[in-house]
Amino acid sequence: MPTELRRVERALLSVSDKTGLVEFARALNHMGIALVSTGGTAKALAEAGLPVTDVSDLTGFPEMMDGRVKTLHPKVHGGLLAIRSHPEHQASMLGHGIAPIDLLVVNLYPFEATVAAAKPYDDCIENIDIGGPAMIRAAAKNHRFVTVVTDPADYSALLDQLRAHDGATTMTCRQKMALTAYARTAAYDTAVSTWLAGEIKEPAPRYRSFAGKLAQTLRYGENPHQAAAFYVDGSRRPGVATARQWQGKELSYNNINDTDAAFELVAEFAGGAPACAIIKHANPCGVATASTLTEAYLRAYQCDQTSAFGGIVALNQVLDGATAEEIVKIFTEVVIAPDATDEARAVFAGKKNLRLLTTKALPDPKEKGLAFKQVAGGFLVQDRDAGHVSASDLKVVTKRAPSDAEMRDMMFAWTVAKHVKSNAIIYVKDGATVGVGAGQMSRVDSTRIAARKAEDMAEALGLPGSLTKGSVVASDAFFPFADGLITAAEAGATAIIQPGGSMRDDEVIAAADERGLAMVFTGQRHFRH
Repeated sequence: MPTELRRVERALLSVSDKTGLVEFARALNHMGIALVSTGGTAKALAEAGLPVTDVSDLTGFPEMMDGRVKTLHPKVHGGLLAIRSHPEHQASMLGHGIAPIDLLVVNLYPFEATVAAAKPYDDCIENIDIGGPAMIRAAAKNHRFVTVVTDPADYSALLDQLRAHDGATTMTCRQKMALTAYARTAAYDTAVSTWLAGEIKEPAPRYRSFAGKLAQTLRYGENPHQAAAFYVDGSRRPGVATARQWQGKELSYNNINDTDAAFELVAEFAGGAPACAIIKHANPCGVATASTLTEAYLRAYQCDQTSAFGGIVALNQVLDGATAEEIVKIFTEVVIAPDATDEARAVFAGKKNLRLLTTKALPDPKEKGLAFKQVAGGFLVQDRDAGHVSASDLKVVTKRAPSDAEMRDMMFAWTVAKHVKSNAIIYVKDGATVGVGAGQMSRVDSTRIAARKAEDMAEALGLPGSLTKGSVVASDAFFPFADGLITAAEAGATAIIQPGGSMRDDEVIAAADERGLAMVFTGQRHFRH
């Protein structure tokens, strides 16, 4: 069966995306394949001088109801679904004048593009294809006899197949095309159901699906023994999926994961001062803002120079030559920014393994969306963490209120905490992280680790004491005991920002007051697992 050849005598073409259509149809015609088509597709072929039979002539019915009904007819679906070797099917075809359709070329109404363009509800409804998916599924089901193509990207490969086999296709070819066809209709239905759930504000539909289009087959996953691939969901959110890669080898699984984390973090500072985030293993090892992009990078780098080696650098503004000169002084895997100057690209050109990505825009950190995670037997779905607080949302709970400078640093630290794996502790001073504790099982351990790294970095920089002296601290969730706060105070922190809500809040507040710390509650947490 895998090598069974089936000759193509007649093709039905009905496409909304007419990319390469005329050239493809002309090649089919040169092979002696009869062309049947619908509406605008038939018009395009006829205007190109190609012989084409309108589907209305095939069915004996005109297109009606604004084109909603044109291919939903036995002479179409019978031609697609008939088992050529089945005597009863052959008799039905003969008795009802149904001719076989050997090749179906269909791509669907542009529903996803219509939604992405924020068109009105009724426009979206009218771009839900009915006849197209029905024909695709019929042809794919009958792939033992019928070839189905749903993407102009496959035209060239199909023509090569037909030329190689004297106008026929192999079973292997038809199986692969059927696989693509079913995946395409599944993705299409996913787009429709997801859109409708959003329109009616249904947070938990009875059935939930996710879909994507293959962007890249990866060398391997997190580890070399794991196969992996990268799919894009068509949402057009600026980031690694939409970026242009200017240089460097292909992105790996871990590169993509870390680059996404870095860019989502730095996007929190869109429209503000120049900002830089350096990411390693999905956690920031340095984040800073400054008056220039170069200074922002250097301040982020000085938080943890050891971890920054081989990291991902994300910038919230156009990468300039001076900043590029600083970045190339150490090994960096990926740099991602909204854009890069010619000078910056010239600097990077000498580092062939460094990947440079530009996106033209930053993602909106407040944009709503879904995030999902697979677990055994299912998957968890939640809203993207778009939570934000402003200074007016904060509640001062200590005897001493924070100074303006402490408040600015606390807001910065809280923003970074959202992007650090829990339990997260972030020390910040003058708009830059000076210590990051991430992903520990105990919050007090995160507090100690961040402080210890700050001590090590101060020693490496030849500075007295620790970088955490005079800093503020953000905790992504409440302190369950006073020990974490006490550790932060011992490291030199002067102010704390945390959600509050612990049964022992009073003890934690008292510990802060005893040490002269200012502390504010956000009323919101940022667990990140």
